[in-house]
Amino acid sequence: MAASCLVLLALCLLLPLLLLGGWKRWRRGRAARHVVAVVLGDVGRSPRMQYHALSLAMHGFSVTLLGFCNSKPHDELLQNNRIQIVGLTELQSLAVGPRVFQYGVKVVLQAMYLLWKLMWREPGAYIFLQNPPGLPSIAVCWFVGCLCGSKLVIDWHNYGYSIMGLVHGPNHPLVLLAKWYEKFFGRLSHLNLCVTNAMREDLADNWHIRAVTVYDKPASFFKETPLDLQHRLFMKLGSMHSPFRARSEPEDPVTERSAFTERDAGSGLVTRLRERPALLVSSTSWTDFSILLAALEKFEQLTLDGHNLPSLVCVITGKGPLREYYSRLIHQKHFQHIQVCTPWLEAEDYPLLLGSADLGVCLHTSSSGLDLPMKVVDMFGCCLPVCAVNFKCLHELVKHEENGLVFEDSEELAAQLQMLFSNFPDPAGKLNQFRKNLRESQQLRWDESWVQTVLPLVMDT
Repeated sequence: MAASCLVLLALCLLLPLLLLGGWKRWRRGRAARHVVAVVLGDVGRSPRMQYHALSLAMHGFSVTLLGFCNSKPHDELLQNNRIQIVGLTELQSLAVGPRVFQYGVKVVLQAMYLLWKLMWREPGAYIFLQNPPGLPSIAVCWFVGCLCGSKLVIDWHNYGYSIMGLVHGPNHPLVLLAKWYEKFFGRLSHLNLCVTNAMREDLADNWHIRAVTVYDKPASFFKETPLDLQHRLFMKLGSMHSPFRARSEPEDPVTERSAFTERDAGSGLVTRLRERPALLVSSTSWTDFSILLAALEKFEQLTLDGHNLPSLVCVITGKGPLREYYSRLIHQKHFQHIQVCTPWLEAEDYPLLLGSADLGVCLHTSSSGLDLPMKVVDMFGCCLPVCAVNFKCLHELVKHEENGLVFEDSEELAAQLQMLFSNFPDPAGKLNQFRKNLRESQQLRWDESWVQTVLPLVMDT
């Protein structure tokens, strides 16, 4: 309980100073249509909180969004005059003393800093908080809500303690403390949202927290990319990454060609190349990339053995500490029929890439077994079929043999790649059937779902 006690002590010590700041000067009527959204992480890599902010703004609320500004958010967020982004500074741990001491000091300093930033903002009727990370933000946001009358809304993406358990083990004292903290302060919220029915049931059964399931849904800009925009994207990426460049020069020197498409200079008409490679996309934190790499090695061998398979361009996005390690390992493989590219994409280019790809691969496994991968939601929004590694509640999103395939290991993934890309591009193949099913599913978009699930809650309370 040490870290939690330190957080509460810091809040108590700062209270007199903050009250002197004139918090009470704000009229409650002014706050009624204002929401403060908090994510103790990178705003640009927190799509769900960006979507909450956009939906709130679309329905008449002004929004102050606090978070780290390490990467660029979507343009829609930046251009919305109802949304103000307030950057937070990510505090680093002290390099002295035992690790537990370093962590405790960081938590206290982060709590004081977040409290200070919140107290000098216009108070909102609601504080929307992403969890995880919830230490110390749940306690701080609850405390601020008590002072100004804001209602705390926690959006449960996962459990923070389960992520810590991957590093320290489930029975480590820090993990047990984090679990107690998350459970205790989580119960103090006014409203709770979560990402799956499995998590809703777990919160109710084990933590006595009532939550509403708000499935991740793709934003409106995740959709199939028109062929002319595909060509423009491929030419742009080809200026920086060789896998997107044409394998051969066109007969007409003024014809513009990429690895996948070409545009006639006279008519401007864009067509797909007959012998184009297949485009595979995966967004990963690199911790489980070995599964995909092993499957690619098997696919390469099948191609060398004479199977009717296309060349592959694999675009791998995402950050992670093992990215450089795997990049070197890929370079050492000397693939003949596979090119792997690891670009850093602008926020606006990522949906265009998904809408241009032939297959998505998801390597996400949940630390709690209760959350779903947002990257698959975005792929489905672009009608992109997916092969996804299996875990407890994946069936709530990926329907095996309907909108994609589920695999257990690299052997099964390799077999799926062989089946899906056999005789590529095959209009009658499984890949096109999955894409057709996604087109016909008429899946709800984020704001449509949000209006049905979240808007009634914030209007009624």
